[in-house]
Amino acid sequence: MPILSNTQIERINEESLRVLCETGVRIDDDWLVRFLQDRGCSAAAASRVVRMPREVVDRSLEACPREVRLLSAGGEETVLSAGGPSVFWTGNAINLAVGKDAAPIDTQRFADLVHVVDGLEHVHGVVGTCLDDVPAAVRGLAGLRLLAENCLKHFRPCIYDPREIGGMIEMAAVLLDGKRLSQWPILSLGYTAVSPLRWSELAAAVFRESSGHGIPLMVNSEPGGGVTAPATLAGELVLANAEGLSGVVICQALEPGRPLVFNLGFAHVMDMQTAVMRTGGVENGLLQAAGAEIAAFHGLPSAAWMGTESIMADAGAAAENVLTGMLHALSHANIVWGIGNLESTKCMSLQMAVIGNDIAGALRRAQQGIDVNAETLATGVIQGLAQEADYLVHPHTLAHFKQEYYYPHVLNRYPRPKWASLGSPTILDEAEARIEKLRALPKRSVVSEAQRRELLRIEKKWTEALT
Repeated sequence: MPILSNTQIERINEESLRVLCETGVRIDDDWLVRFLQDRGCSAAAASRVVRMPREVVDRSLEACPREVRLLSAGGEETVLSAGGPSVFWTGNAINLAVGKDAAPIDTQRFADLVHVVDGLEHVHGVVGTCLDDVPAAVRGLAGLRLLAENCLKHFRPCIYDPREIGGMIEMAAVLLDGKRLSQWPILSLGYTAVSPLRWSELAAAVFRESSGHGIPLMVNSEPGGGVTAPATLAGELVLANAEGLSGVVICQALEPGRPLVFNLGFAHVMDMQTAVMRTGGVENGLLQAAGAEIAAFHGLPSAAWMGTESIMADAGAAAENVLTGMLHALSHANIVWGIGNLESTKCMSLQMAVIGNDIAGALRRAQQGIDVNAETLATGVIQGLAQEADYLVHPHTLAHFKQEYYYPHVLNRYPRPKWASLGSPTILDEAEARIEKLRALPKRSVVSEAQRRELLRIEKKWTEALT
């Protein structure tokens, strides 16, 4: 179910190109402004507003790989391409929700979160969070170490100081035993524009510091409809697309051929009744699904965020996750963030991560659709059994039901008498039980003791240098 027609996408893109050429984007890095001027962009004297003509944008898009390869620490490869299947990641946050309460995420809580998430089969990547007990300048670096020590997923550290990227690259070299990160992309990075139409000094530094290594990068636009972008969804998409395209121009100028994920999927709208920037509304789903379609129009992989404003894991959180997630899946957003997020992405919740894993599995099954071929049509089976209701024991059923039917972990599938005999558990009871089972599993990690010591040495060195 496309959100936008090809004609609508083309019109949005034309308006975005007009904005880039006539209005431009502010870039808070004088060196980068001059660098882009040398490559076909223009800027007025003493101005940081860079105008980008269509031919520069087109040339930059042509330089982007059509596919982005990601590896998990366990060696599982994911290839992202426009219109391809969706994979699911956790989200960033500052707090961990426990029931109706929340506490800052520290290293111990984060390590436990990562270990539990490592057992969720429909979560492909784990995102770093704000670590309350770590100096701000190296929170991303410490988070990468904890990711490596506690899971085999793909690593997506967050960046709190662009200078810590050097330490992340050193850590990756240790984890890969000298193999090139460009060939073994166990981690990816990203940064976000400051809407409207601005790349901050920090963003520019992230692009510069991470260039030259072939590290997959997510270029994020995060406009807020009605506040930092037009209230109309079409207008917000014009702005978001312009920001995303300007990020592509910058990144391809710095490192031609760098693999990029074109992410318009962090778009929000302001709730005019509560002044909360929505993450789980139907408008979020529409904007982010449309963003995936625009990315596919450019031939690039996409991303989105499955969110909720709920404060705790409840029916509202699940409903908003399904609503936004289904729109993302139907529009084939390649990476869907937000497994475990609550409270407009401010919180992570283990309960919600377990429930979100079940939702992600169902969405991936929906995205697969219905396979129609001679075997699945089963005409011979139907004719052979005729009016006999013996499909339950037929070999055709035994051969196919595990692939055709999806089985969640925490949703109830029992009739009332059986459910009552089990203690009448709610979905939160089932989630808590699964969390404890996952906690009891042996910790999975590729990090040897020697590598762990080296990671700690690198973290200490960069902590001393940056703090």
